[in-house]
Amino acid sequence: MMGIFSQAGSHFRAATTAVKPRGSLEDERAPSDTESDDTSILDENEGSIITSLISQLRVGMDLSRVTFPTFVLEPRSMLERITDFMSHPDLIFGAENCNDPEERFIRVLQYYLAGWHIKPKGVKKPYNPVLGEFFRCRYDYPDGTHGFYIAEQVSHHPPISAFFYISPANRVSILGELRPKSKFLGNSVSTTMEGENRVTLLGLPEDGEYVITMPNMYARGILFGKMVLELGDTCMAKNEKHGMFCDLDFKTKGFFSGTYNALTGRVRRNSTDIGEVSGRWSHIMDFKYTKTGNKRVLFDAVKDGQNISPKWVPTEDDQEPNESRRLWKDLTLAIEHKDMEAATDAKSAVEDAQREQRKRMEESGQKHVPRFFELRDGRWVPKLTIPSDPTAAISTVQQWIFNSRPTLAGPSSGP
Repeated sequence: MMGIFSQAGSHFRAATTAVKPRGSLEDERAPSDTESDDTSILDENEGSIITSLISQLRVGMDLSRVTFPTFVLEPRSMLERITDFMSHPDLIFGAENCNDPEERFIRVLQYYLAGWHIKPKGVKKPYNPVLGEFFRCRYDYPDGTHGFYIAEQVSHHPPISAFFYISPANRVSILGELRPKSKFLGNSVSTTMEGENRVTLLGLPEDGEYVITMPNMYARGILFGKMVLELGDTCMAKNEKHGMFCDLDFKTKGFFSGTYNALTGRVRRNSTDIGEVSGRWSHIMDFKYTKTGNKRVLFDAVKDGQNISPKWVPTEDDQEPNESRRLWKDLTLAIEHKDMEAATDAKSAVEDAQREQRKRMEESGQKHVPRFFELRDGRWVPKLTIPSDPTAAISTVQQWIFNSRPTLAGPSSGP
């Protein structure tokens, strides 16, 4: 045990000696090209993350209770954060009425690219969902139509979040899963976002699925300096039925060149170039047609980013114990009050209950059975048969998401 504390102390001293004085001009400037929402500059009371971690240690303290400081926690679960990609439905609604498959593909690209600008100020990490946790909501659109969303943590090792969105009246469904994997890289952390989004235009089943993968995320400057969030590396969008493909490159800024939040991509149909995507996901993204050289705006986050579709979520009193907002309500309240000790206790309470639940199930020989999703042919899909008639589909989906209750064979209602 003494070796652990000695090693931690040596790393702490090495990190702090590398930190420039907080009063220096260089230290007070945010990295060039970043927006205020992309960067966290820690004040004198917050210090560096490693300082906060060390400050939590107490003689005889269980090290499993050490948690990230409250100022790097986003007060919502990852299951809710996924809803950011359903915030601009107007970009994809009606795509089935486009006669050109290339235009339909571009419309799906617009939906996907429009979700990245939504994030909390600075570098924040949502809660890691616990096994059996779920989040559900409904969207009420101005024209009287609705959208429905459900996400569930279907696996703990490895962590897998399955999610499903559908708007029967607007003939769109989105099915996907996320399998994040994080690595410590010295002064940064990378999160590999494995998994896929599968978009279906319900009015054009002959199109098949539009499949989109995710870029990786990087939190820079987590030990000292300025914390900056970046998206990096490549991801892919494709519709195999029509031979449509797009390789998107989210660019991280180099030490001496480049810009933050930039991305590029080429859209092709089979081997023929259709056009080029360029811009910044936090600002304006354009599409330039290869044949004509004409440009169109895919999404303007500065102009249209505030037009986010609001979501209706049941009140905490109407939620089940393992529903995200109710499950994490004590942690969320502690973060809002900037009470790190209370946040540590609240987070530990949920995680300790999760470990105890898994232990009881292992001892009794039980296996966790997800409530809303099932693994079929290697893919997590809803436990639901959706009628083709939109009116019947609305009733079926709403009943399944909001009025169903777990059966005796389902997961426990606790964390």
